[in-house]
Amino acid sequence: MIGDRWGVRDDEVARHFPCDDLVATPVLQAWRGVTVAAAPAELWPWVAQIRLAPYSYDWIDNAARRSPRELRGLPEPRPGENFTAVGGRPVGCVLSVEPGVHYTGRIMGTVVSYLLVAEDDGTRLLMKLVTARARWAAPLLSVGDLVMARRQLLTLGRLAERD
Repeated sequence: MIGDRWGVRDDEVARHFPCDDLVATPVLQAWRGVTVAAAPAELWPWVAQIRLAPYSYDWIDNAARRSPRELRGLPEPRPGENFTAVGGRPVGCVLSVEPGVHYTGRIMGTVVSYLLVAEDDGTRLLMKLVTARARWAAPLLSVGDLVMARRQLLTLGRLAERD
């Protein structure tokens, strides 16, 4: 499908993500990835802070509110909590989490997993989304997500590298 992969290697696409256990027959699977020059422990607080804001193009998906550029010292996320926030309003639900390793939640019928994989030169921040809904809209969702997720992962990486 157009836009289903960005920044990922074949071995990363083949790996198991927590979201794979939650959507039995997806009509869309999309993978994103970046290398971050920071250890997983330095990147994780930024990934966990997705609960506050999307960290993408704020003028589009955050009602023009700037995603925080400083860590807020949040407690670790827990299943059942809000997954993210859009325009200051909580949305989605955390489904599973392993601090420092993965953050998985559901938003608008789509399940998303962020996975942190330690490497010699830093961390691979991988994201996979799966959905079983709206087969007709899957290509649009894939391309739209590519643009927004790319920006999100790059922003989270830059913030972790800065710190």
